[in-house]
Amino acid sequence: MTKLEELTALLVNEINDFNKGVEKLEKISEQISATKIKMDVSEYKSIIEEHQQQMAIHKDILDRFEGRFNAKIEQAKIYPTWAVVVFIVTLLFGFCSIVYSAF
Repeated sequence: MTKLEELTALLVNEINDFNKGVEKLEKISEQISATKIKMDVSEYKSIIEEHQQQMAIHKDILDRFEGRFNAKIEQAKIYPTWAVVVFIVTLLFGFCSIVYSAF
């Protein structure tokens, strides 16, 4: 019988310890749910605004570069004007010499 009494006493002690642990957890859970966390995002806001300004500056620089690049492309020619003139004069001279030699 003493063994049975020892086991029941041990079980009662374990159940009491378990109940105390559950009560502590309930108190902690209540405290956690009652606690409100406030986030301070003002620092992040300033960082984001600074980043947006930097991105706007970079976009402006890229837009100006694209404008200059497109202007250069529009002004670009495949052959320079002097080369075209020399080619046409050479063709005319060759054609005239062929016509002259044929007569």
